[in-house]
Amino acid sequence: ILCGSIPGLVPKQLRFCRNYVEIMPSVAEGVKIGIQECRWNCTTVNDSLAIFGPVLDKATRESAFVHAIASAGVAFAVTRSCAEGSATICGCDTRHKGSPGEGWKWGGCSEDVEFGSMVSREFADARENRPDARSAMNRHNNEAGRTSIIELMHLKCKCHGLSGSCEVKTCWWSQPDFRVIGDYLKDKYDSASEMVVEKHRESRGWVETLRPKYNFFKAPTEKDLVYYENSPNFCEPNPETGSFGTRDRICNVTSHGIDGCDLLCCGRGHNTRTEKRKEKCHCIFHWCCYVRCQECIRVYDVHTCK
Repeated sequence: ILCGSIPGLVPKQLRFCRNYVEIMPSVAEGVKIGIQECRWNCTTVNDSLAIFGPVLDKATRESAFVHAIASAGVAFAVTRSCAEGSATICGCDTRHKGSPGEGWKWGGCSEDVEFGSMVSREFADARENRPDARSAMNRHNNEAGRTSIIELMHLKCKCHGLSGSCEVKTCWWSQPDFRVIGDYLKDKYDSASEMVVEKHRESRGWVETLRPKYNFFKAPTEKDLVYYENSPNFCEPNPETGSFGTRDRICNVTSHGIDGCDLLCCGRGHNTRTEKRKEKCHCIFHWCCYVRCQECIRVYDVHTCK
């Protein structure tokens, strides 16, 4: 990777790239999976350094989610890459070597999420060094994205013993599938905390900070997303806000959330069509050792916004 050829890097990111060039492919992969996990029409803008176009111009809950999922993506991809041995400067987490649980011992390769989070913090937060409210918001949401991975780390175990009797298990810390992290942050998006901007005079000049808008709600923690501007109307196409509208979007007819047809279709109603899909069915395990399945055609109802 030629760091100088990557467009849009600020000086701190450029220095980071040159110092950690062997993990930059993982950083790029993390940004990619973050974009793929976006939960609305996050069509990226071609030939633009502002990947999502004007949708991130405002300090909305959509911006909060994008920063959190992108930051989480970088931490996730770097952590996974280190555990797979793709870089010489990192590897497995050696801290988990203490007393094991009953019937199991530490083994395998525990994923070093603290190193992945450090890389994400150094790289993703490099842009957020201004003393204004938007930088404060972005830093908070970036950290919330990284914290989500730590919250969702879990033990994976492998059995040992005669005929797989599981007399002894070796276990290691593992990240969840990235879709699980996306679901978690989607819940945080739904319950994001609205903030207000306050200005303070400090020795370096005026500094903007954020405080909760409503005192009767629980104050946001480092796990929660925050925003301070209302979202634009995404129901209709609007190039100024980056909205593609919701016409022809697939919706969930049984959901009362924002993916439900009532909300997502903005009161316009929805169309329903049937769709045939080929799927494996009637699978039988044959000793030893393969599974044979039949192929079935199933019919599904697909609902799209008018």
